[in-house]
Amino acid sequence: MRLEPITWERLADTLADRLLDLKTADGGAWPRVAVDGAPAGGTGELARLVGDALRPRGRSALVVGTEGFLRPASLRFEYGHEDVEAYYSGWFDTGALWREVFGPLDPGGTGRVLPDLWDPATDRATRSPYVGLPPGGLLLLHGPLLLGHWFPFDLTVHVRLSPGALRRRTPESERWTLPAFERYEAEVDPAAAADVVVRADDPRHPAWTCR
Repeated sequence: MRLEPITWERLADTLADRLLDLKTADGGAWPRVAVDGAPAGGTGELARLVGDALRPRGRSALVVGTEGFLRPASLRFEYGHEDVEAYYSGWFDTGALWREVFGPLDPGGTGRVLPDLWDPATDRATRSPYVGLPPGGLLLLHGPLLLGHWFPFDLTVHVRLSPGALRRRTPESERWTLPAFERYEAEVDPAAAADVVVRADDPRHPAWTCR
């Protein structure tokens, strides 16, 4: 894989230019974009940069993070606070993402998306209002382990960290999650599956490639 050095700002501008003409594969009105990667990779910041770059170009974008769709603590921690299998397959409420985010953007949908559902700090529902995405507006969904759920993305970006960089940049209290990302690499191979790959081992000097 040949990677080209780039700044985060120029990457956001380049992706925004590409997304201006993005269409859905199913004939719907709202293209869906994944910004996938471990929390240490900064996927949320990249998604926000791309959203900010799209708006002056005349295309609406809604940035949604999967951290707003965590399951309640009683379900996440049913088998302990550091259960790798639960993190890999049970922490995120994929059913709610299908229902509240992807469903409204299906062909003939309402375009009204729930930007978050659950606050992990209070372990309560956020009660956020729905947000209407105009026809042609883009969904930018960011978070970890996104490419293994058959979500109907029209373009996928994977922020890649080498195992060493992932360990260095993951807080010690969260390093118990690292085997989940090893499994993700083995089972999903996100760098091969994604349309755009961003290497972020050194956050000051990213590099990227695009298929």
